[in-house]
Amino acid sequence: MIKEISIIRAVLDGDVESFRLLVQRYERPVITMIRNIINDNHICEDIAQEVFFTAYKKLEDFDPNRSSFSTWLFTIARNKSINAAKKKRVLSMSNVPENTDLFTPVNNLAQQEFFDRLDQVLTTLPTKLKTAFVLAEFEKLPYEQIAQIEGVRIGTIKSRINRAKKKLRPALKSFEEDDT
Repeated sequence: MIKEISIIRAVLDGDVESFRLLVQRYERPVITMIRNIINDNHICEDIAQEVFFTAYKKLEDFDPNRSSFSTWLFTIARNKSINAAKKKRVLSMSNVPENTDLFTPVNNLAQQEFFDRLDQVLTTLPTKLKTAFVLAEFEKLPYEQIAQIEGVRIGTIKSRINRAKKKLRPALKSFEEDDT
């Protein structure tokens, strides 16, 4: 795998086609992250295009001494997602992540009900709590990277995730009680 810095240098030196390598590498994670915040496939694809277009236009502003390329790109994706969510005023999480295993129809229905319930509670969370939770739990990003993306200290991220979990816990507990 070619190092990202080499690809970035090539793009900045005029090899526009090399940017495609970065898009291919990050397209799926960026779309997944956007979908987990926005929950609209059509809009998330549009936002992803905006993210990569913005990254291309501002590539010379990327500083590898300040962050990794992925952190920089996820920050752009986060900001574009939040802006779109503010316009839409509907934040949803009911889509099941793409990397699900095979389930029976009963399990699929139970899982969909779980995600619908999770979605209902997530829409009530403040954006900062929801974003931190999504980045940690769905995108599996380390707290340090989430702190960089959010532009806050790691303690703030831990606090936001903890508060989000506390608000989610009662709804998820009632879901467990419904299953028994």
